[in-house]
Amino acid sequence: MPTRTYSQAINDALAEEMQRDENVILYGQDVAVWGGIFKVTDGLLEKFGPDRVFDTPISESVMVGAGVGAASMGLRPVVELQFADFVITAGDEIFFKAGMWRYMHGGAHTIPLVVRAPSGGSGFGPEHSACPEAFIMHAPGLLCAVPSTPEDAKGLLKQAIRLDNPVIYFEHKLLYQMRDEVADGELLTPFGKAVVRREGEAVTIVAWQDMLRRSLAAAERLSQEGIEVEIVDPRTLNPFDRETIIESVKKTGACIVVEEAYRTLGVGAEIGALLVEEALPYLDKPFKRLAIPDVPIPTSQHLVDAIVPSADDIYRAVKELAD
Repeated sequence: MPTRTYSQAINDALAEEMQRDENVILYGQDVAVWGGIFKVTDGLLEKFGPDRVFDTPISESVMVGAGVGAASMGLRPVVELQFADFVITAGDEIFFKAGMWRYMHGGAHTIPLVVRAPSGGSGFGPEHSACPEAFIMHAPGLLCAVPSTPEDAKGLLKQAIRLDNPVIYFEHKLLYQMRDEVADGELLTPFGKAVVRREGEAVTIVAWQDMLRRSLAAAERLSQEGIEVEIVDPRTLNPFDRETIIESVKKTGACIVVEEAYRTLGVGAEIGALLVEEALPYLDKPFKRLAIPDVPIPTSQHLVDAIVPSADDIYRAVKELAD
């Protein structure tokens, strides 16, 4: 299979879906002429023209609000917010309009809207570094995708564009240059189906995006000591694949969730509650969460390294449970 970067896979998905369906449009701040501040949308303006790929003013509420209106009238907009933190700036349009429009209007309109939200990373400061997946997971009516590999970056985005529900699609900034194999031909990754990235018997680790990369690095080190962990990548957080995680915990008896977000009321808290409610008899050891403490995310790299879970942190957490 050919290899593509995570960034190229997103670009490929957009190009293929725009070629397939003339109702797909792409817009946001700097996505057209500049090709996006991370160059993810480079070349799409030239391929599809300014009627379908265009730049907007800096107004996230207008971007998403226009997307809800366009989606309700038959288009399939893909809106880039440039930084995931700005889902809060567009909060009314995302949470109340996109998420609840179909319910409030008796199902009269579907909202096939995708909001691309570059998340995470280092050196961007407290207003440009967040991974706010828990906000979306908490909100009725919104789907949430968290691709961790180039193949899933492509497959989940293509699937998101075809769905008739609003999707918040988080793409991690530190993964843009990750290169891996991407299958040829039609590639649609199903929502609500997790994947086991590594099989093991000692501990279940649930992780996604850059935390998945760090968990896999920790797993290699643990394997050298005879500790084989199982790593589950949820791929989407809403819908959420409960069954795959529960089956893994039945096998390992222990679970650690690693997330690049605030610990209090995070995704890990929800997974912990799920396991207490539905898998408590299978947990032989205390449930653990690794996350960011409830402080603003710094700009300085050494301070970021002090609060974001590292491969070493994951290694030590597994050792505490496995010993």
